[in-house]
Amino acid sequence: MDWIYEPWPWYVSGPLIALTMALLILVGKRFGMSTNLETFCSLGGAGKRISYFDIDIKSRKWGLLVVLGAVIGGFLAANFLTEDSSVHIASSTVAELNTLGFDSAGSAYLPTELFGEMIWSDTKALIILLVGGFLVGFGARYARGCTSGHSISGISNLQIPSIIATIGFFLGGLFMVHFLFPLIF
Repeated sequence: MDWIYEPWPWYVSGPLIALTMALLILVGKRFGMSTNLETFCSLGGAGKRISYFDIDIKSRKWGLLVVLGAVIGGFLAANFLTEDSSVHIASSTVAELNTLGFDSAGSAYLPTELFGEMIWSDTKALIILLVGGFLVGFGARYARGCTSGHSISGISNLQIPSIIATIGFFLGGLFMVHFLFPLIF
């Protein structure tokens, strides 16, 4: 039963994602996490002030179960199925991240320099997280979907805009990591 503690290879997880997408397509649903953020905003009363959030919540209840499942699954995996919380990345990448001030690179799943307790007293880290969160939210709305919605659901439905959006996500990620990330840090 040791296999449960190891990351699953692509030839197991990939077909499971494909099976999930096939089932969602068969029942007429589309997968994406940013839609659930809209639902949470609507549940919080945003629909009373902003017409965009005035949606039929009943038709989106299934998506909230997906979020709940993701939270529970992530908690179980992190606390009971993960013996080693380090990220196995190339030593050259760890060295480069160390020069940028990320001493936790390779030893923590999330860099403690951005997600640890001390960020509450670090103005730069708070601004980075706030601006990053805004850009993710704005980008998901502007692109009419998030990476999971476009890259998994949209491409599964053979939607050309989703293929273009996914290419844009990857190009944007490469630009961020190779050009902006070193400038910021």
